[in-house]
Amino acid sequence: MQGEPEQFGALKKEFRDRAKLTVDALAGRVGISDRYVYRIENGGQVPSFDIMCKIVQTLSIPGDLVFYPKEKVTSDLDVEEVIHMLYRCDDRSLKIVKAVLRAILGDE
Repeated sequence: MQGEPEQFGALKKEFRDRAKLTVDALAGRVGISDRYVYRIENGGQVPSFDIMCKIVQTLSIPGDLVFYPKEKVTSDLDVEEVIHMLYRCDDRSLKIVKAVLRAILGDE
């Protein structure tokens, strides 16, 4: 990961808050202890690559923000987060999302 461990910890906390997950809930989904989550968020602990990948996937953190934090300045994290979530949808879910977006945008 490029950048400092503190940057990943802060980024992870921001996305954990957006996902409305507690430390315990995230720890359970990733398969680590809540103490380990706290150590990552507080900037001292650098997770293994496998754990980092699980956290990134669980919280839908765009990979560019993790691996190229200084090279890419994102103006709209919400859009990137939605795009990342779309890639995780199955065909049925994508059809539903497209129908909802068409209704919202008036593109029926």
